[in-house]
Amino acid sequence: MSERVWLPYCGPAPAPDDWLARWNGDPLLLLALGAAALWAWRRGDARAPFWGGLACLALIFVSPLCALSSALFSARVVHHVLLTAIAAPLIAWGLPRLRVGGSAAIWAAAQALLFWLWHAPAPYAAALSSDAVYWAMQLSLFASALGFWAALRRASAPFAVGLLLAMMVQMGLLGALITFAGTPLYAPHAVTTIAWGLTPLEDQQLAGLIMWAPAAGLYLAAALWQGGRLFPRGRRAGA
Repeated sequence: MSERVWLPYCGPAPAPDDWLARWNGDPLLLLALGAAALWAWRRGDARAPFWGGLACLALIFVSPLCALSSALFSARVVHHVLLTAIAAPLIAWGLPRLRVGGSAAIWAAAQALLFWLWHAPAPYAAALSSDAVYWAMQLSLFASALGFWAALRRASAPFAVGLLLAMMVQMGLLGALITFAGTPLYAPHAVTTIAWGLTPLEDQQLAGLIMWAPAAGLYLAAALWQGGRLFPRGRRAGA
């Protein structure tokens, strides 16, 4: 792997004894989060899930998790799962008047394509080499996920369940491919994992397992919840 020094947006990889002090005080980021909060407050229709989603974005980009993702690919995967499968649906559900064009299937395909693209070794390395590419990665992942979850509200229950199960399968497949890769794939983490007691390959395997099980499980849970729409509460067996 390359011996170059990587300078990701979240800063140099932290050591275990200092990462909790590594909060991100980027004024433009804080301004953007504040502007989003003010915009939602002035709209007057933002519900509790929206504020939970905004808090999740702050956790992702402001808290020490941002710095930890410079050290560990597994932390970066947690970061992206929180972005696309927690923050995005909370914000979509918290803005009932949010509408997006295109079908849920198109948004699902876009989200899956972008998730695979940005977790390929070369695009991932590019994102940790340039702030512009980093934000292209984050914004495209978030926008495609937000579009998917918003469009899903218009879909029939059976179609929504099918799309969520498809998302679960593709997430699990990507996780399995990363888990069973025989060599480290991500150059930016070639030396940053050692301080954390992990080899680059072990860190990569952990990241794959996170995609394979808990991340895919979030889509399964959403599919089960959507499936409940097929059985209205008032329906009685044998009625």
